[in-house]
Amino acid sequence: MERKHPLPPFTQETALQKVQLAEDAWNSRDPERVAQGYTVDTEWRNRSEFINGRADVIKFLTGKWQRELDYKLKKELWAFTDNRIAVRFEYECHNAKGEWFRAYGNENWEFDENGLMKRRYASINDVPIKENERRL
Repeated sequence: MERKHPLPPFTQETALQKVQLAEDAWNSRDPERVAQGYTVDTEWRNRSEFINGRADVIKFLTGKWQRELDYKLKKELWAFTDNRIAVRFEYECHNAKGEWFRAYGNENWEFDENGLMKRRYASINDVPIKENERRL
């Protein structure tokens, strides 16, 4: 049985750990590594896209990081309950034309008993920035 510690129910400490682990995985820009934190039948809403299952997660993230170059992410714990965590985040990246963006958003996460994320719902907004305005 796959397990991804820390496991729910979350405390302040373990929720903070879970958020940091997710941030580290996403900043690796390795779709396979990121996908290992999700259930095989994970359900996502990312902006207007609906993604189901690890294979779709890997496909989605592979395309994302081919378009969003020099991606850097920061996540912040917003709230938590037994098996749910809410985060706010921002990330910066540029496209092939060298145009920079900062994305702001919120995510709601739900975990199974093995600490794998079974649901991820993300609302995200992009803001064009100049390279010298980068913070991350």
